[in-house]
Amino acid sequence: MLDISNAELDVMHVIWQQHPCTAADVISRLQQQKDWHEKTIKTLLNRLVTKGALSYQTQGRAYLYSPCIAQQDYQQQASGSFVQKLFAGRVAPLVASFARKHELSSADLAELKQLVAQLEQQQEDKA
Repeated sequence: MLDISNAELDVMHVIWQQHPCTAADVISRLQQQKDWHEKTIKTLLNRLVTKGALSYQTQGRAYLYSPCIAQQDYQQQASGSFVQKLFAGRVAPLVASFARKHELSSADLAELKQLVAQLEQQQEDKA
């Protein structure tokens, strides 16, 4: 699994939204949200290339960056790792933790109920 820091993840979000994009595009978009120096952002881009999270092509003097992993694939890997580390791989305690803090909206609850129903149906279909 890719080990991506929070700062690197901010860069990835920019590139997932629109790619390929130049370093100048990434810098411009991130500087609207963060008080980061251009050199910091370029360092983060280089780290992500080294880690295999990004690839690049040269176009003249510019580098065009593209993700090597889809956002959804990374989210699945990261959430699986999170659940494994904090909840011994069990999802129910995670959901219970959010529910106890009242951080689940009515929409969240409805979505979870629908997901559970779908999973139960899939298990019944396999049996």
